[in-house]
Amino acid sequence: MPDEDQLGAAVRKLVGQVAHWTPSRWAASSMSGPARSDLVHDVIQWLADRSAEAEGRPAVQVPRLDNDLALPDQLRVIAADLSRFGSPDDVAQAADRVNSLRHALS
Repeated sequence: MPDEDQLGAAVRKLVGQVAHWTPSRWAASSMSGPARSDLVHDVIQWLADRSAEAEGRPAVQVPRLDNDLALPDQLRVIAADLSRFGSPDDVAQAADRVNSLRHALS
């Protein structure tokens, strides 16, 4: 399976897991740590930083929107950028990172 498909599959699984969450579920802490929404946003930012590196442009802060229900859409967009511009190693590492997050949120 190509790396791009691995990242796409990882994102689809994570989005399927969290897309129905309510705002209170997003705000809940994950194992006494940061809020789930913060964990997802951190991975989105990490993906955006890898994408910026791959595109040869400066990294920018991914906006933290008022509504956590938008996080799955942000994840899809940023992951698609990395799939398009990232090296196979970047994309494979991103798939691992997204899968790790998915398991942490279980």
